[in-house]
Amino acid sequence: MLVRALSTFGLLLALVVAGAAPVQADRVPQSRSEIDLSFAPLVRKVGPAVVNVYSRATVTERPGLSPLFEDPFFKRFFGDMMPKLPERRREANSLGSGVLVDPAGIVVTNNHVVEKADEITVVLADRREFPARLLLADPKTDLAVLKIEAGDEDLPAVAMRDSDDLEVGDIVLAIGNPFGVGQTVTMGIVSALARTNVGITDYSFFIQTDASINPGNSGGALIGMDGRLVGVNTAIFSNQRGGAAGSVGIGFAIPSNMVATVLRAAKSGKIVRPWLGARTQTVTTDLAQGLGLDRPVGALIGDVYPGGPAARAGLRTGDVILEVDEREVSDAGTLRYRVGTRKPGETITLQAMRNGRVFTARLPMEAPQAEPSPNVSDLTGRSPMAGARVANMSPAFAIEEGFDELARGVVVLGTARGSPAERLGLRRGDLVVSVNDRPIDRVNTLDRALNSAQGSWTLSIRRDDRVLTTRVQG
Repeated sequence: MLVRALSTFGLLLALVVAGAAPVQADRVPQSRSEIDLSFAPLVRKVGPAVVNVYSRATVTERPGLSPLFEDPFFKRFFGDMMPKLPERRREANSLGSGVLVDPAGIVVTNNHVVEKADEITVVLADRREFPARLLLADPKTDLAVLKIEAGDEDLPAVAMRDSDDLEVGDIVLAIGNPFGVGQTVTMGIVSALARTNVGITDYSFFIQTDASINPGNSGGALIGMDGRLVGVNTAIFSNQRGGAAGSVGIGFAIPSNMVATVLRAAKSGKIVRPWLGARTQTVTTDLAQGLGLDRPVGALIGDVYPGGPAARAGLRTGDVILEVDEREVSDAGTLRYRVGTRKPGETITLQAMRNGRVFTARLPMEAPQAEPSPNVSDLTGRSPMAGARVANMSPAFAIEEGFDELARGVVVLGTARGSPAERLGLRRGDLVVSVNDRPIDRVNTLDRALNSAQGSWTLSIRRDDRVLTTRVQG
């Protein structure tokens, strides 16, 4: 009875996938064609476009040295006392999967599969091997784009589908090379959409699936029932320390819409993502009550960059963004994804709420502002900031260096060892607010203010959310 029940379930699933009319649970197959219903035709079509990606890197290490000595803190304060041990080089190999998305030999995989690789090899499903060239690596999305040369031959490729069309419950296939055993196909459903609290990448917005995904599947294809790519498998959930466990039915894939964004950028060799020009946070239950929302939804604007896209669209601090192009914004991560997958030059339509009233705003998609130019400079002279490397802040420079993209003024990039700036305690990321009560907005202004002081400097430095003031006598 158990075998018959399982067979009946399999038949029902296959008939639903094929678009057949529902059947009664006690119906038995009426023909050979009904018995043979399977995903085999779909796999035959898509499987050749899923590849194996092997990378080789040279790693330098010092055997016998405690990992504690590699910590930047120890390197900074005990650099001259570090043990002088011989270095040893070894090869580190990585195995993952990839997807051919263009017959000309364009392959998409995970960035962590090829990160720091000296040599990358792509192996097709028919076992042919090709050296691969890295066109673009994007750690923020954990995606990388490779190119292989196969002469005039058109390679098998998978077309991409709009991942926004996916629904929870849709059947999907995961294809990759788990544990290096060879190409493997697993089936499951879309368990959830828009997972933004996974913490894997800067642009977290994942498709969750119960199709088995294991180590080695990274970079492989998540395929919809129409044979098109809906995502790139990238991670699994594990409650084991170090994440070494296999699949437990919770896997995550990067949506194809984000993949398409990175592919477009690979043509120019540089990623330019649109910039909102505002700081946002997720609306929590407590915030929702205070804002008059019936449930926690949306992204609350906490700060707006003067003259930026959000400011010109009429958005203000305290506004709540509820929708982007008629798609709900469930949290700040969703908003970041929706903006990040648009092209510069486009315009998106927002539904936002202000003081309980919903309004519409048109937001231009623009690259982060690059003015003022950084003007990176090393401070010299007899001032307490001598030995500091500083630069003008702009949104583009801040994003590139990992600083607050809304910060303005002059930022400290680092200090020379043993310099007055290091002894003063300046750190990377500090913003110079004023010198002797003179506001500092540019590197040139800072240099003049330091050099014009008469042996006495009152410095105000912003660090995180605090302004620190100190007085130094020459």
